[in-house]
Amino acid sequence: MLANYLPILMFLGVSTALATVLMTLGFFLGHLGTRLRGDTQKLSPYECGFEAFEDMRARFDVRYYLVAILFIVFDLEIAFLFPWAVSLRHIGTFGLVAMGIFLTILVVGFIYEWKKGALEWD
Repeated sequence: MLANYLPILMFLGVSTALATVLMTLGFFLGHLGTRLRGDTQKLSPYECGFEAFEDMRARFDVRYYLVAILFIVFDLEIAFLFPWAVSLRHIGTFGLVAMGIFLTILVVGFIYEWKKGALEWD
């Protein structure tokens, strides 16, 4: 019975060892490279040229996250239009009606969010 699981255990052992070795090498070689170059810009907390001017743990406005989530949701829903458009000839009337229902739900959701003011920054 153990002979059946031996290849799996060997694979897990080799992959864990390889991941550990590669992460350790990357950590030490990365720090060695910045120490040898002595680049103060690379060692600074930000590479944009100036130090942070406020606390990094400051709270973001909820509207920022709301707009980000809405963008992702509508972006993914719009991505469903591409396969539909490519295969429209093959799926026929059923596909056209199904996509019409999908787009109707999408438009109703967009109008609802617009009326609720989720897309406004004021």
